[in-house]
Amino acid sequence: MANSPVTSPLKESDKEHTANALQSTLVDLIDLSLIAKQAHWNVVGQHFRSVHLQLDELVDAARGFTDDVAERANAIGVSPNGKARTVVESSGLPEYPDNWQTTEATINAIVEALGKIIERLRARIDETDKSDLVTQDLLIEIAAELEKQHWMWQAQQAS
Repeated sequence: MANSPVTSPLKESDKEHTANALQSTLVDLIDLSLIAKQAHWNVVGQHFRSVHLQLDELVDAARGFTDDVAERANAIGVSPNGKARTVVESSGLPEYPDNWQTTEATINAIVEALGKIIERLRARIDETDKSDLVTQDLLIEIAAELEKQHWMWQAQQAS
């Protein structure tokens, strides 16, 4: 189905611009949830339990925002694409290592992934300033929560 069954409230150029921002955000959030779940399954070492549980909080936040972003895309008449192949080909997040990881290595990897997604989100916040303020507001909400998560993960790196 090439044509959208949903009428967009945006003019075509704004819709296209906004759709690109939403699609990029969608794949990054899906990847973040997968990275955090992979880390959750493979973290070992001192403070295992607290890191293990904190990873579940991150997964829950990423998955919730994934749904919000996909639904926003639908609301503007764009079909979201969260297929595995699309995520692999499009995510801008660093790859998470295989096998068990110490809590320290896990924390470092999560800090890096969150830093990258926040950087990309902030660029999209700027990009949607003119095309769609509703989407921009959603991206700001996501950035605020992920920046809070980033701070909490970084705090564990302090000595």
